[in-house]
Amino acid sequence: MKTNTIHNENCLDTMARMEDNFIDLTVTSPPYDNLRTYNCYSFEFESIAKELYRVTKEGGVVVWVVGDATIKGSETGASFKQALHAIDCGFRLHDTMIYQKDNCPFPSSNRYYANFEYMFVFSKGKPKTFNPIIDRKNKSFGRKITGTNRQKDGTTKPIKNKGNEIKEFGVRFNNWLVSDGKRQSKHPAVFPEQLANDHIISWSNEGDLVYDPFMGSGTTAKMAIVNNRRYVGSEMSKEYCEIAEERINKTDLFTLDTK
Repeated sequence: MKTNTIHNENCLDTMARMEDNFIDLTVTSPPYDNLRTYNCYSFEFESIAKELYRVTKEGGVVVWVVGDATIKGSETGASFKQALHAIDCGFRLHDTMIYQKDNCPFPSSNRYYANFEYMFVFSKGKPKTFNPIIDRKNKSFGRKITGTNRQKDGTTKPIKNKGNEIKEFGVRFNNWLVSDGKRQSKHPAVFPEQLANDHIISWSNEGDLVYDPFMGSGTTAKMAIVNNRRYVGSEMSKEYCEIAEERINKTDLFTLDTK
């Protein structure tokens, strides 16, 4: 299997050529619920989830960013159905994260404005890599850790690290506010670079192989390069492959677009 390339084909065809336990990390956002037109292409989630499980290494992770459409006044629930099917395929639902946007692309007149998508973090067994991002400002910075934990029998014990000083920064929460950034291309739904970047550094190490079965405009590949990872992608649209290749060829290893 040739890596550091985007294969212009259905991801099922790409994965069919992969050996078992081949991929360290998948970061992707599939087209969902016909919210956008992807050059008239569709995908078979059930078959893809099964193949993703096969090609993912033991301890590997799949980050699946997805939302739901509202049809005839009701959300479809497709995201939850996909998460449950992935579990049926053998994945663990390691974390249910939120991608909170800084805008509301589809405001509604009879419900609170929706500005988030789910980021399901599936793992094949226990994740072998976790490099937590520590950038959350602690409001209690400098104070001493206090308190107790209640046990199953009702008794209490001092919490771990009691008496230690609270550090200035803590591990980020699993609700990420990420700017959509400036539009990179003619692709209808460009994946935010910061989002792909942060998942890549969280769940993989340098030299690991990162896969995106719906490569689109090439964000996952670009951020894999920036972070010294190898990549492989699948994309059915020749037009989007060309967009992605152009972005990759222009990648500056020392810049990250977060604006």
